[in-house]
Amino acid sequence: MSNRKRHIYWLTAILVLFLLDPSGGFAQAQAPRFSIRDINGRIFSMNDYGKKTVLLIFSTTWCPSCRSEIPHFKQIYQTYSHRGLEMANIDIQESRDKVARFAAKYQLPYRVLLDERGDVASAYGIVGVPAMILIKDGVVVTRNYRLVDGTLEKLFRK
Repeated sequence: MSNRKRHIYWLTAILVLFLLDPSGGFAQAQAPRFSIRDINGRIFSMNDYGKKTVLLIFSTTWCPSCRSEIPHFKQIYQTYSHRGLEMANIDIQESRDKVARFAAKYQLPYRVLLDERGDVASAYGIVGVPAMILIKDGVVVTRNYRLVDGTLEKLFRK
């Protein structure tokens, strides 16, 4: 087998594994624990959600893609919250007042948390927004944005 064919073979194999792996190509690992305040001043602690399924959405108010995805996020909330999904939006490095106005304007039905210094985003390796991390029983199930819907369907089959 030529070097070119060998490279194509390995790239194809990696791509197939990436697409079939529900973790989105990332090893499943313990979800980093954190405690931060929401826009109402209440503490949200991952320690309180150890055996639950949690969807964390990382975003900012200035991100056009984050705004355009709000209907999708609301649909996820509407579909799965009554079946046990806990959902929280984590706004990265913005003021409480700005984020609270944003949450009110878009009528966000899930908790909105303030990652004021960006520590939580760093702990989860967030490099762009919007980003979603799905956690079940304290373990990251997927961090691949495109796989969240399918993974939720599997986790919450009727």
